[in-house]
Amino acid sequence: MTLPTAFLDIPLAHRALHDLSARRPENSRAAVRAAVDAGVGIEIDLQLSADNKAMVFHDYALERLTPERGAVRLREASALAAIPLKGGDEGIPTLEEILDLIAGRVPLLVEFKDQDGAMGPDVGPLETAAAELLGRYRGDLAVMSFNPHSVRALAHLLPDVPRGLTTSAYRPDEWPLPAATCDRLRGIPDYADTGSCFISHEADDLNRPRVAELKADGAAVLCWTIRSQVEEDIARQVAQNVTFEGYLPRPRS
Repeated sequence: MTLPTAFLDIPLAHRALHDLSARRPENSRAAVRAAVDAGVGIEIDLQLSADNKAMVFHDYALERLTPERGAVRLREASALAAIPLKGGDEGIPTLEEILDLIAGRVPLLVEFKDQDGAMGPDVGPLETAAAELLGRYRGDLAVMSFNPHSVRALAHLLPDVPRGLTTSAYRPDEWPLPAATCDRLRGIPDYADTGSCFISHEADDLNRPRVAELKADGAAVLCWTIRSQVEEDIARQVAQNVTFEGYLPRPRS
């Protein structure tokens, strides 16, 4: 399995092409529409509702992005849809709505947020809910997660969809995980047995030898999160594509 070339040729808008000054919150329908209009790829995040619907939302809790408080997974999809996103005019979208909006016009990278809470094996409902929709989608599509157990679940549920690992320097002071878990994941040991064909790696850690090793063995290397053309130019010395926000990458020849 290989990543479609669109994921190497077209930069990916992080949480879609969000811009609060233009009333486009992250992971919103407005940000998705703007990305499609701009012809850039889209990266989105998934969380699970109380009634097992895949919702396009980054955080586990509501308070940073909405006027409400509490866990996303404690509310049903209809209730989440009615909660306005800060800085915008719309509620939290479902995955189904976002897929209908994109309709295969630009590449779509879907990140499954860790549902275990500690990168462990307590996953499955979100992957199952999303797979039902993603399996019918027509367009350039790839899936990924920081949690290797999630990627293994996706290998079973969506065997024909390219999958990868979201990877990081896993600095213990930046992650709510035991140091031993950070140490393990930092080495990207699960690439082969998850059947991954790419990684999306933390941009300021791209010089890690393990990244070079995977790239030499044929892995596609994406990176997150790039916030200027200068950062992009540096990242592209290693990465084949970028996940960006806060600027528009210049066209590539």
